[in-house]
Amino acid sequence: MTRIRTILLVATALLLGVLLGGYLFSDSQPRSFLALNKCEGKCLQANELVGLMASVGIQRFSALAPSVIKETDKTIVLEHPSPHARVHYLVIPKKDIKNIGEFSDSDADYLIDAFKVVSEIIREKNLVDYQLITNGPGYQSATYLHFHLTAR
Repeated sequence: MTRIRTILLVATALLLGVLLGGYLFSDSQPRSFLALNKCEGKCLQANELVGLMASVGIQRFSALAPSVIKETDKTIVLEHPSPHARVHYLVIPKKDIKNIGEFSDSDADYLIDAFKVVSEIIREKNLVDYQLITNGPGYQSATYLHFHLTAR
């Protein structure tokens, strides 16, 4: 009897895990499955895995994000955890876009909102000498489109 109960409990936990994973990753961009054998270039690299986790975190749990400066329904802005300038913010669209090269027409509203938010921050903080930078795939530590707003 105890063995059957254990098997049912494990099966239920597995099913709940699959359902929860399906829900969490439902809005993320399709990415290669983590095939550990016979990868042939199809396995996720570390930066792609970080980008996938960031996508889920930003879309599903943005209320838990630390050091939020500004947030809209399409964009979140955080203080950079390891700033490289006096002012260093991460501007992150709340849609899973891997990089600017994979931008599609359906992403336009998210990028327009991100630039609108950047403009608001520049005015609110009276920034004059600033940069807005995004990196391509070879330079991204997280494969998830984001912008660095830095200022002296």
